[in-house]
Amino acid sequence: MPKAITRSTIGHHDKIDLPEMNLVEIDAKVDTGADTSAIHCHHIEIVKRKDKKMLHFILLDPTHPNFNNRSFYFDQYKQRSIKNSFGNTEKRYIIKTPVVVFGKVLLTEFSLSYRGNLTYPILLGKKFLYRNFVVDVAKSNLSFRKKKKKS
Repeated sequence: MPKAITRSTIGHHDKIDLPEMNLVEIDAKVDTGADTSAIHCHHIEIVKRKDKKMLHFILLDPTHPNFNNRSFYFDQYKQRSIKNSFGNTEKRYIIKTPVVVFGKVLLTEFSLSYRGNLTYPILLGKKFLYRNFVVDVAKSNLSFRKKKKKS
């Protein structure tokens, strides 16, 4: 008999940690309509560093309370066509980075996108949710509350 998959319930938004980017308790919206998760960045460019092409970006923007003006460089990245919320296709860079939610570390694929005009700097899409979570839109901050309860 196959082993049953245990899924945590996640609400329509939560606070997550991105340990490799020194971001803790950052607001994230759960979006079952999006395939790929997205993260708010600005100043996204390909640069040459140590004779290697690298993706350079700065997370968030100066108006965001968690902004730390830290540059990130990824040598492992892709570029893919992504449909935005208006149904238009745009080329975006894709990275993978760990996300901590409900005490679990999940390697997650993010498209880099300018989300400065949106409430949530991070969007968690279906690829992140699949096999890990059941969404209850009537709830929010379930992982964050569990984390605070433990500490």
